[in-house]
Amino acid sequence: MPDLAPNTPIHHRDQLDAVQRELRNHPGVSVLIYDQTCATEKRRRRKRGKLADPARRVFINTAVCEGCGDCGVQSNCLAVIPVETEFGRKRAIDQSACNKDFSCIQGFCPSFVSVEGGRLRRGRAIAAAEAVLPEPLLPDTRHPYNILITGVGGTGVVTLGALLGMAAHLDGKGVSVLDMTGLAQKFGTVFSHLRIADRPEDIHAARIATGEAHAVIGGDLVVSAGAEALSKVLAGKTRAVVNVAETPTAEFTRNPDWQFPQEHLQEQISEACGEGNALFLDTAAMSRRLMGDALYGNLLLLGVAWQRGLVPLSLAAIDQAIELNATAVEQNRQAFLWGRRAAHDPEALQNLLNPTGMPAPQRLSRNLDELIRQRVETLTAYQNARYAERYRALVERVSAAESPLQSTALSEAVARSYFRLLAVKDEYEVARLHSDPAFLQQLSEEFEGDYRLRFHLAPPLLARLDPATGRVRKSSYGPWMMSIFKGLSRLRFLRGTIFDPFGKTQERRMERQLLADYEADVELMLTQLEEKTQAIAIELAKVPEQIRGYGHVKAASVLPARARRAMLRAQLEALANAS
Repeated sequence: MPDLAPNTPIHHRDQLDAVQRELRNHPGVSVLIYDQTCATEKRRRRKRGKLADPARRVFINTAVCEGCGDCGVQSNCLAVIPVETEFGRKRAIDQSACNKDFSCIQGFCPSFVSVEGGRLRRGRAIAAAEAVLPEPLLPDTRHPYNILITGVGGTGVVTLGALLGMAAHLDGKGVSVLDMTGLAQKFGTVFSHLRIADRPEDIHAARIATGEAHAVIGGDLVVSAGAEALSKVLAGKTRAVVNVAETPTAEFTRNPDWQFPQEHLQEQISEACGEGNALFLDTAAMSRRLMGDALYGNLLLLGVAWQRGLVPLSLAAIDQAIELNATAVEQNRQAFLWGRRAAHDPEALQNLLNPTGMPAPQRLSRNLDELIRQRVETLTAYQNARYAERYRALVERVSAAESPLQSTALSEAVARSYFRLLAVKDEYEVARLHSDPAFLQQLSEEFEGDYRLRFHLAPPLLARLDPATGRVRKSSYGPWMMSIFKGLSRLRFLRGTIFDPFGKTQERRMERQLLADYEADVELMLTQLEEKTQAIAIELAKVPEQIRGYGHVKAASVLPARARRAMLRAQLEALANAS
């Protein structure tokens, strides 16, 4: 900031809290200026070569992640997305949406890894042979034809509107494009009202009126199902193609258990458009797989819409508009073509996306037996077979006691929660998971080229307190940590013994107490289990699901969990003793 007065102190935003505390104690008037370029503007400048693009990305080892959400709290970033796994909800980085702010690394968690150098892996199907596709019957524009484009900031909604506006001009049609961005920057709600007619004088208003949209190109499911978008839709008149990728809202940064209401939102859109008039597909995932970047999802979605006859513009005009845009021309052409293919022959495209011989996506457990088996295998790798048998024995006792009730709900709750308390992510386990070949395979599927890793950790014997926050400070360690991880993981036989150098820390003692308390809770459930107490027993069995994270984050989650445990135990005993 060159325009500041001489001797004006400038601090990194990491010092914001300390600076605020200092100014709070300053007598008289003080001024704090917070200056930061918005994420969308950073992306724009990097594309144009006006801002350096760091050769660095952040990756989360989901096996190490505890799903506590502290990374979202620290960064307030929606590029940190939820991932549902066999062992609960974890976090991942949406590389296509990441603005390289890197503040998520400040989350107190060892799962974050910086990937320096290299690049995102390119799409694997982009070179597939092109098929001859039929051209659709284009809509009539003797009267204004209205297209509503919806999405969020930073994904190219405004660009898509401008591209179609240029294509309409090239076709010799009248066109108006009205962009409604409000306060939107990155991930904010964005609408583009596009009206096309044979003659400019036939268009009397730029904004699409209530119930007047002929087509909706929905780049975001949440925005497309909102009141503003649905007010433009009329059943039997409006047709829609909508991207159903689960883009989290700001609520996810505050609530780690937030659920994306996909089915409900799709039902709202389908009902508004009328039966058979809405097509839903995950163009972000398709674009990521085909093009290597989800940012081409909106062009892919446009290809779907055009092939289904929702866009009254010629193929030549759209192609020329893409060329005139002069940004990633060939990639955008390919994305548009893939969208046409997706609309014309979705089955063939799915076969291309999931060819025979490719590893199947991880399947979540479908029943109690599968749930137990996966956790027994994990606990065996975590410690040994005897440790895993301890788990199996307790869960099978609960299953046998619950069997007369013709239910497995309590057994499944115990199977999940008891595993969490047995398989705590201590130093040995974090080391094992970071040195696991499966983690390196995940990295190789996401990145290519010559890259090196940096790990962001707070080792218990080396980490120091941050004087400003009073919390343990994380540090960065180079790729040589892989050798340390491999060596440390081999020492897991020391876990729980008197020779365990980490066993006497406050966190490890707390975890052992939580395990002992839970085993006592299970014994209470077994002695009191009957039909009238089952629901309370299930809630008590699920209490450890609230306990997540590392260090002070985990310790903070234990307090409400213990309060809930005490309440549920009291309710269970009272209900069992009631006549």
